[in-house]
Amino acid sequence: MNSEFTTEFDGLVEKFAELITDSDSPDMVEKIKIWSIYNHIHKTMPALASHWNQTHPEGKAAIRGLYEEIRRLNMELKAKNKSTD
Repeated sequence: MNSEFTTEFDGLVEKFAELITDSDSPDMVEKIKIWSIYNHIHKTMPALASHWNQTHPEGKAAIRGLYEEIRRLNMELKAKNKSTD
């Protein structure tokens, strides 16, 4: 891939992270990438996700924690935005 595309796509992911969690830090962007890919796999190939969960219970717990963190941050952002309206 060319570097211009990569830069532009990274910007898209950074904005996505910011809109979902109110953070575009490199750590949060990486979490959003993992969350997004796992979410897509879980929805499009649930058997693969289930197999991975069974063979990697520590990974499953990490994904669960990631989901909960992103959900919490998103709910906090929504509440903050609602209170400023």
